[in-house]
Amino acid sequence: MGVATLTDSFEEHRSHLLSAAYRLTGSVSDAEDAVQEAWLRLADTDADAIRDLRAWLTTVVGRICLDRLRSATSRRERYIGQWLPEPIVTDVTPSRTPDPLESVVRQEENRMAAMVVLDTLSPDQRVAFVLHDGFAVPFGEIADVLAVSVPAARQLASRARRAVADAPPPVPDAEHAEAVTRLVTALASGDLDAVLAALHPQAITIGDANGTTRTAVNVITGADHTARFFLGLAHRYGVEAFLAATPVLVNGQLGFLSQGSPGDATHPGFPGRVTAFTVRDGHVCAAYDIANPEKLGGIRLSAPP
Repeated sequence: MGVATLTDSFEEHRSHLLSAAYRLTGSVSDAEDAVQEAWLRLADTDADAIRDLRAWLTTVVGRICLDRLRSATSRRERYIGQWLPEPIVTDVTPSRTPDPLESVVRQEENRMAAMVVLDTLSPDQRVAFVLHDGFAVPFGEIADVLAVSVPAARQLASRARRAVADAPPPVPDAEHAEAVTRLVTALASGDLDAVLAALHPQAITIGDANGTTRTAVNVITGADHTARFFLGLAHRYGVEAFLAATPVLVNGQLGFLSQGSPGDATHPGFPGRVTAFTVRDGHVCAAYDIANPEKLGGIRLSAPP
């Protein structure tokens, strides 16, 4: 197989591989690096001897991502506060020349709530579950990737499957957007009752800044605590500055990108951040405040907001 032909064949699978790597790592940079490394390994391999290129590449990406997951586990032990996956931020209106990541977030499996649950799994559980249930990799190959027996690989996937079942199912985009818009409108009004009415009774808020700026260090639970948290932020930073964010798609559904604020005479400044949401029963049931600048590399907008 010639170099040009091999390159074309690889590019046919790039979006698939990015999706697999992102689901495996929860990191845009790690996913892109894993796909690039898979290409380098392919270039050093006798491609003509590979019977199923898509399957071969998926397994290679799985091996690479397993190493990155295990490395991330040690980093999380030193992390300040909560850990969230890196969001993929794209235009509300699809661009004419879409980034490969845009196709990744069209898949419901990559919604923020699903990614958050995947982050609770051990590296081995995550690899076994994602490769088998998400990409139909046989357990025999998964066992080789994990260096375990086939029954052990099955057990790892089974445990992960039970954990992932707790994730709220994704709702249609229109329902999601309506609930999020209602919450933002209520926050702009400053009316506590209106904010509570927009939130699910069991709403939670998770912040991720790794100590770089102010956010919720612990998970905030319950509609009342969540409402008071957001209204408190609006009061501290100023409603106009706090809500001056650009509507974007965060992992495929409506969220917001804030460029931050330098502050003024009465309000302190704050850095940029991405806010994502999960909706259940027509109400916002989770808000994710991602303010660690190291996790904002997945912003793929056609023009600056």
